Amino acid sequence: MTSPMPVPPYPQPAPPGAWPRSPAALARATVVLLGLVVATDLFACYADLLEMDVTRDLADGVVGGDVIDRADHADDLYGLSGILQGVALVATMVVYLCWLWRVRVNAGVFDASRHRLRLGWTIGAWFCPVVNLWFPRRIVADSWDASGPWGARSGHALVNAWWTLWLVDLLVGRFADTRSRRAETADELYDAAQAMLVSDVLDIAAAVLAVLVVLKLTGLQERKLRSGETPFPAPAIG
Repeated sequence: MTSPMPVPPYPQPAPPGAWPRSPAALARATVVLLGLVVATDLFACYADLLEMDVTRDLADGVVGGDVIDRADHADDLYGLSGILQGVALVATMVVYLCWLWRVRVNAGVFDASRHRLRLGWTIGAWFCPVVNLWFPRRIVADSWDASGPWGARSGHALVNAWWTLWLVDLLVGRFADTRSRRAETADELYDAAQAMLVSDVLDIAAAVLAVLVVLKLTGLQERKLRSGETPFPAPAIG
């Protein structure tokens, strides 16, 4: 005896402001800014390598005007890279949260039963201590499930890989920042720069995975809007 097909979610009236709309424009802006994050991280990696090179020489007892000039140059680039990374991160976070809000609103219209957290957590989850370690991932995963074709089984391998790498990068970055602020000797400065290099490489990898998540989830929603599976007539997509 064959199992009956699952019943699709029963359409409910959309709450005010919850009309599904294409997230494509916000996705493009988010991807561009994530690319900027990668660019600043690559610059930071270069600064980290210069810092490691000169602090290694200082630890080995190299003296002279040349090594002092190199140290000053490395310190300037090291500081500049941190500023550029901060600016890129803030700009990206603002646009990313706009994209995620649009995606979550759409997903709530597609299938409200998939969501374990209220809409307000889409923004608040990133800024609340402790829960920000797993709530944002849950919001993305639930939106992913609600945006897929009806009846299809969705996996979260890409979402899990992105979020795991993001958490590892967060921990390594805090460790590297602490070592950098407390470093006094040349050996300590070398170790701090080395830890920062690892953090910057992880940040690049996390940003690349974030791009893939944004593109994939946006693609799912675009197909949903075009397919006619939505419980309400979707506006035309330009």
